[in-house]
Formats: sequence, C-alpha cells, structure tokens
Amino acid sequence: MDALTNTFSRFFDVRPVVTADELRLALALRYQVYCLETGFEDLAQHPDGVERDEFDGRAVHSLLMHRGSGMVAGTVRLVLPQAGDLSAPFPIEKHCGDSVRRPVEAALRGQVAEISRFCISKEFKRRMAEPHTVWGSVEGMTAEELLMSQRRLIPHITVGLFTAIVRMSAQHGIRYWYAVMEPSLLRLLTRFGIHFTSIGPAVNYHGARQPCFADASAVLSEMRRVCFPVWDLITEGGALWPADVRQHRVSPPATAEPPSFGAYALAGI
Repeated sequence: MDALTNTFSRFFDVRPVVTADELRLALALRYQVYCLETGFEDLAQHPDGVERDEFDGRAVHSLLMHRGSGMVAGTVRLVLPQAGDLSAPFPIEKHCGDSVRRPVEAALRGQVAEISRFCISKEFKRRMAEPHTVWGSVEGMTAEELLMSQRRLIPHITVGLFTAIVRMSAQHGIRYWYAVMEPSLLRLLTRFGIHFTSIGPAVNYHGARQPCFADASAVLSEMRRVCFPVWDLITEGGALWPADVRQHRVSPPATAEPPSFGAYALAGI
C-alpha cells in the first residue's frame, strides 16, 4: 500500500452523511467555522447551533473523521442539480450573478454540481498541535512517532475532503464542478494537481472568493500525471474514476511523492 494511502487510512475516515445525526455533525462544524470562528454568518440566524441554508435540501454531504479522537476534522457538500428543474441556480449563480459565465450548455446541467461548504475547523488544527493532547494510540507507533505523524496530517485533510467530493460525484453522475473558493485554497489544490479555471472576477462573499469551474475527468487526469499517490488514494486506484484510467493503469514513477505543507485555514461558500 502506498505510504500516503496507508497514513491517511490509519488516521482518517471519509464518511458519507446518511443519518440525521451525521448531518447534524456536518452542520454543527459549519456553525463552528462560519458563525464562531470567522463570523461569516450571523449567530442570531442559527440559534440551534447548526449552520444551514436553502441549498442543503438538494445537497449531499460528507464528513472527514479523525479515527483516534473521534473528532470531525472537516466537512464538504456537493450541491446537486435541482430535480425537475435544471435551470434552478447553483450558489455560485445566486451570489455572483451575471458576472460569471456558464461554461457548459444547458443540456449538460444535469451533470454539474457545486463544491460548497469546504471547511476545516481551526479548533481541530489547534488540538492537533497540542503536545499533550491524547488522540488515541495507533498500533506499532511510539508516542513521539504518533505526535510527529499527527503534525504532518493537515495536508491529508484537504486530500480527504477532495476524496469525498470525488466519491459523491461518482455516485451521482456528476462530471463538472462549480466552486467559489479562497485563492489560498485554490493555490493549495494546484500542488496536488487539482486545477480549476476562473469563470469570473473575484467576489466578496465570506471574504474574497474566486468563482471557478472544472471538468472532473480533466482534473483527475492531471492529478494522476503530477501527483500519482494522491490520485491513487482519491480514485481508489482508478476504481472510481475514470474508466479509461481504470482499464490502462500504470505504475507510478519511482520518485512520485505527495506534497507537504504547513497549517492553513479554509472555508468555502
């Protein structure tokens, strides 16, 4: 098993939201990030301690769980086409209006979804940095090895959330992605070979955000070329996406290594 996949699997679990309790965990993390940590959303509008909006009714959600502590490390949703009304706007179209171009023809809108509420808690990152925090033991690792490994896990959170995006997209027949993301998140994603195209000027919504678009197959093809271990993990060795790669899989270059980064704070619309 590749080192990235092995490390990720030891520490994290990508979990699709199925139950009401799991959905509440996702919405509670969004409340923590958007209401408490950033102040992007009004606390008074969410008195029950969860953050939700009009698009949650047509979205699928995922959680990234930290195995040792049981904490929610991150969450992301995929806003799907409106059943019975493909002309219904996505969040990007509502918040950015006519300033963004529509990159696909109307006939393909059923294969478009928007990556949204991509967020990681500052509280989780803070807890990971505490030298005396008990996260639970991992078989075969000393306490010092465990601590050092945990401090290198932050980039795995981004990989884990993107894994969730690919899984949800494959399940729902999504081939194109809208997104409105922080420029810092877009720069981070490019280091994993994940490239989005700007489709309009930056907007001020939950801070400075860039409207963008991507062809999922093109993204994953480029990821496979420049960052094979990440592609291997996210697509489950090509089993999820795309079919042509699954049929003609090749071994990764001997020098292929996942990138390494410091801590970062993320929150997308």
